Amino acid sequence: MAVDTNLEEIHGPELRHHFETPDQQVETSTIGMWTFLVTEIMFFSGMFAAYAIFRSLYHDAFASTSKYMDVVVGAINTAVLICSSFTMVMAVRAARLGMRNMIVLFLILTMLLGLVFLGVKAYEYHHKWVEHLVPGFNFHYEEAKYERHAAIFFFLYFMMTGMHAMHMVVGEGLLATLLVMAWRGRFTAKWNTPVDMIGLYWHFVDIIWIFLFPLLYLIGQRA
Repeated sequence: MAVDTNLEEIHGPELRHHFETPDQQVETSTIGMWTFLVTEIMFFSGMFAAYAIFRSLYHDAFASTSKYMDVVVGAINTAVLICSSFTMVMAVRAARLGMRNMIVLFLILTMLLGLVFLGVKAYEYHHKWVEHLVPGFNFHYEEAKYERHAAIFFFLYFMMTGMHAMHMVVGEGLLATLLVMAWRGRFTAKWNTPVDMIGLYWHFVDIIWIFLFPLLYLIGQRA
């Protein structure tokens, strides 16, 4: 029993049996998370490539859709996500310092900012539905000559922002799990790997939006 206690003091309470040292465990977790993020980059790259191809083919039609894109709303959501990245960084810092209450606080703030983003996006989707800009049998575009190609733009818009929103929802679930673990005092200065890994995921989702915002919302500014 004394030996187990000493090992726990050295390695921390969450060292898994198949790892020899905490550093090895953290390194393995980091490699695993980055491998997952690379697959996510490949996934989103396909959509970005499709966007680039169709924009080059139908430049004028895509530019004409700019009047239906609310730049202010998009900018607000961009600011919200940047703030959420900051609070996530602070949560990671608090975890590394073993500051339980601060971990809980910053995780809650990050979750709230994520919910604000999703709420604004839901408002925006509703607005597009009211304007009949959701591709399908009810789609209607003011400039008839661009209607078919504008439908392609809005299909890409809903596909790309929709997949991003789904990743946000997953992120909210992951943050909720971290919050419960933090509340129970699971994280210490010796062991806080989950906070680090989920932090990487959250930053990745934020970065994807940083690319989506100019491509979708500022499309007509230079047309």
